[in-house]
Amino acid sequence: MTAPTLPVVHKLGAAHFLSTFGANIALPRTFKDLDLTQQSPQKAAPNGLRVSDSNHVRNTTPSMHDKVLIVDFGSQVTQLIARRVREEKVYSEIVPYQRAETAFRDMKPKAVILSGGPASVLDKDAPLAPKAIYDSGVPLLGICYGEQAMAAQLGGKVEGGHNREFGRAEVTVTEDTPLFEDVWRKGEKYPVWMSHGDRVTVLPQGFKVLGTSPNAPIAVIGDDKRKFYATQFHLEVMHTPHGAAILRNFVRRIAGLTGDWTMRAFKEEAIDKIRKQVGKGRVICGLSGGVDSAVAAVLIHEAVGDQLTCVLVDHGLMRLGEAQKVITLFRDSYNIPLVHVDASETFLEALNGVEDPEQKRKLIGKLFIDVFEAEAKKIGGAEFLAQGTLYPDVIESVSFAGGPSVTIKSHHNVGGLPERMHMKLVEPLRELFKDEVRTLGRELGLPEAFVGRHPFPGPGLAIRCPGPITREKLDILRLADEVFIEEIRRTGQYDDIWQAFAVLLPVKTVGVMGDGRTYDYVVGLRAVTSTDGMTADFYQFDMKFLGLVATRIINEVKGVNRVVYDVTSKPPGTIEWE
Repeated sequence: MTAPTLPVVHKLGAAHFLSTFGANIALPRTFKDLDLTQQSPQKAAPNGLRVSDSNHVRNTTPSMHDKVLIVDFGSQVTQLIARRVREEKVYSEIVPYQRAETAFRDMKPKAVILSGGPASVLDKDAPLAPKAIYDSGVPLLGICYGEQAMAAQLGGKVEGGHNREFGRAEVTVTEDTPLFEDVWRKGEKYPVWMSHGDRVTVLPQGFKVLGTSPNAPIAVIGDDKRKFYATQFHLEVMHTPHGAAILRNFVRRIAGLTGDWTMRAFKEEAIDKIRKQVGKGRVICGLSGGVDSAVAAVLIHEAVGDQLTCVLVDHGLMRLGEAQKVITLFRDSYNIPLVHVDASETFLEALNGVEDPEQKRKLIGKLFIDVFEAEAKKIGGAEFLAQGTLYPDVIESVSFAGGPSVTIKSHHNVGGLPERMHMKLVEPLRELFKDEVRTLGRELGLPEAFVGRHPFPGPGLAIRCPGPITREKLDILRLADEVFIEEIRRTGQYDDIWQAFAVLLPVKTVGVMGDGRTYDYVVGLRAVTSTDGMTADFYQFDMKFLGLVATRIINEVKGVNRVVYDVTSKPPGTIEWE
């Protein structure tokens, strides 16, 4: 989020980090895996957030780009709206409805989208869009609750008590409109995804019905003259097959935006920003082995060269050969100064006998802070701490007072470490989604095998080894995981999968190998498909493939005599096992 519209950096300190440990402790994505933040109940982010004036220098959105403002009413899929707009190479930002008027004034967007949300416009103090947006003449699109808010605010009527509509539905197109041009035809029916209890029953003046559904007679509305449109269904989700194309029509045809938001342009602008912010100062960046930390580091290095020093804290919980791959990439391929700290003994000793997953997170988080801080002090002289904050982290930092989204996913990008170290943050990726970071990585020349790798949790193998952790169990898990990933890559399935990994279960079973009886561990295999990590389905491997992987693991990994495959979706399960 940009400074003029939405200051979001918390002054929470290390205590809040240790209570939640879903963060990267102000280090690029070290402890901030998408799925990790949802593994266990967390406290809601506090209200009354404020900017850390001393520790955070904020970026500003390039003023030369066309922009779309997304007013968030609390929908769990608002981020998807922003992503769909970004896919059209148009820059978009999300702001809570309470701050929309200020954001609209400062951002000067070329179009506005009103998101869905769990509230009812019939409620007292229902969230609404600022009057200034309606009066501005800017093209406007409402989605789900956004349709109801638009209708109610412009003189229409919304009612509850009718049949609700959740899940798949069909919309019949009743009028030709620029919103549907080259996508939907008048008189035809199309599948959509509904999620509403209330519905619009009386149109505002100037609007006409563009589409109906069995439980929403006014499912799509439009005022072509003012370029105001709204849909009761969710355009942004994959369950509405033509939703992205309709959204494209709004952004391109109706709002007339050309699409100048590219990663090549972003790279040049970001390099210029970093140089202006850092000047001749020194920067420290923590590497995790993940995509975000690598991209942030390479981008900063392009901007300020040897003013950057990277620190890789090896906690002994990485995948097979992970630390060496990072060292090789940064020292040999990019010639970036890198300090490698082998703290594996410290972490394994501290984890000895610890079984509870939350305890593991807290312990690893505290140790990571201590080790990184000690190394940073040895380096000395650094004024800036680089962090791989992504745009979803910025969005999740912002809570409505009692807002519905906060109860599901709380703030997890905590500034405790830079406060302790009296350093300013450099966050060059804070305007980007994960897929944009990967594209930027390619622009920077990072190897595809590195840029396209699956998410990996900050606590590493500690949460893929339920129960007590030992060096022996970690070694077994690394080898089993390597076999699984190797076979996935060999068969060309890696890029079709969001995340794949092995889990070493705290269970031993009886087996027979040769003429002897065995009593060894069980390995669980997990692979899922997803677009954002919020929901996921298990990947449907061919049984011959699973048989091959199981055979290889049992034959090649000593200590394993049984392999199982996890067919749980999310929800009800989580992607990670702990």
